[in-house]
Amino acid sequence: MNLNNFTKRILCLALSVLLLGTFVGCGKKASEEKTLMPVTLSEVAHSIFYAPQYVAIEKGYFEEEGIDLTLINSAGADKVMTALISDGADIGFMGSEASIYVYAEGNSDYAVNFAQLTQRAGNFLVGREADEDFKWEDLKGKNVLGGRAGGMPEMVFEYILKKNGIDPKTDLSIDQSIDFGLTAAAFMEGDADYTVEFEPFATKIELEGSGKVVASLGVDSGYVPYTAYCAKKSYYEEHADVIQGFTNAIQKGLDYVNSHTAEEIAAVIKPQFEETEESTIATIVERYLSQDTWKEDLVFSQESFDLLQDILTEAGELSEKVPYADLVNTEYAKKAKTAK
Repeated sequence: MNLNNFTKRILCLALSVLLLGTFVGCGKKASEEKTLMPVTLSEVAHSIFYAPQYVAIEKGYFEEEGIDLTLINSAGADKVMTALISDGADIGFMGSEASIYVYAEGNSDYAVNFAQLTQRAGNFLVGREADEDFKWEDLKGKNVLGGRAGGMPEMVFEYILKKNGIDPKTDLSIDQSIDFGLTAAAFMEGDADYTVEFEPFATKIELEGSGKVVASLGVDSGYVPYTAYCAKKSYYEEHADVIQGFTNAIQKGLDYVNSHTAEEIAAVIKPQFEETEESTIATIVERYLSQDTWKEDLVFSQESFDLLQDILTEAGELSEKVPYADLVNTEYAKKAKTAK
């Protein structure tokens, strides 16, 4: 995505940011609500992929840290960044590529990443039929429903294709015209050969008999810094204690996920996914646990950040790399790690 086009899109979206988010469950309220600091978190998607966050909500970890959390599903990294820029959210949760784009455009009050949650891609390649012998070369000549240009789902998908000697532009057809979250329905109703899906959509397609997961992008891409939390520089200056409390709460959720079974985790986060059977949630959680999706701590390392920029550069989305020291602050994550 051209950086100027990205910025224009962000600014246009900012005009209607109040209409973007859909409020979702935000957990239990503390008895003394007036003592809590209100914080609005804009998430890129409401997915079981982010189980540690929902554990933190449902277990009351944010209240323990003095935070009254409001969660908004903004459905896309560009819309999360819009919410931050327009002050429609205090903290954003998305792929860090959006913060790099904004920084590269010269925005003085740019977003700084302070906690990395996931270390693998969370999406899966779904085909029409089960294929235990699937190879990425099988996508040559096929039609695939992909993601938005410049977004992590699409860039990681193309990164895998290139690793397997496949040219994303000439060896297959990738449809990027469908909005985030609507590709599963389009796949079930259309004639595409494959689709790239997050959970619970991948499992939903399987349960409805419309397709089967044939590959995990998280497994085949290797470790990548897929999603992280960020806030504007100006917010850090006034609310450092809130950032620390928020990070502490997420670390507690991460600790819970890394020390409990898929069934136990599913029981905790079920209120966040009321339309999904608890057994299905457990199946999805186990799928993510088995591929080492979540980190042990929230520290966003320079090695991970450099890898992210390599992916952006290879995808043609970044012409000049940006400083790690400007875009990442590990102070809060390290303190949360030490306090475990």
